[in-house]
Amino acid sequence: MNENETNKKTEELQREEDVRVEDVPQSASEPHGRESIDAKGLVDRIQRLQAEFENYKKRTAREFSRQEERAIDRILLDVLPLYDALGLAFENYNRDDDAEAFVAGVERIFAQFEQILESKGVTRIESLGVAFDPAVHEALLSLPSEQDKNTILEEFSPGYVRNGRTLRPSKVGVSQGPAPAKEEEE
Repeated sequence: MNENETNKKTEELQREEDVRVEDVPQSASEPHGRESIDAKGLVDRIQRLQAEFENYKKRTAREFSRQEERAIDRILLDVLPLYDALGLAFENYNRDDDAEAFVAGVERIFAQFEQILESKGVTRIESLGVAFDPAVHEALLSLPSEQDKNTILEEFSPGYVRNGRTLRPSKVGVSQGPAPAKEEEE
């Protein structure tokens, strides 16, 4: 089929569509023979499509809610053993009054917590002594120092990243840089 024939077919289809649009009565309740039936069919089809779309939106919202619940359940399944272990540690401490065993137990729980975070791809942001990066650090204060300007001097709260995305920025204190040298007066 050449370009000429394609253009003719397109024009014919447009004329047919124009006729169909012009033949639709102003009110679907007006009886005008076949055109009225076609209009009623179109209105019915539009109503069905609208209802199907509303059902789709509700179904999608329910599915999203279920997936969110499953994600929370997975997190809780990782955290519940830690909760149980802490409860057991406190129970044993209250019974035995052995501070060293309690501290050792809490250290093991902390190690388990770190393993969970690592398995989820969470890593701690290194901050001390590195250059300030606003994508992963939040400056709480600026301090005079002999260090280069914008070097992190102090970390108030650690930050974490997961898969290259900042979960929580490190809260840090940043160097203002060396003080300017004062010229000696004669």
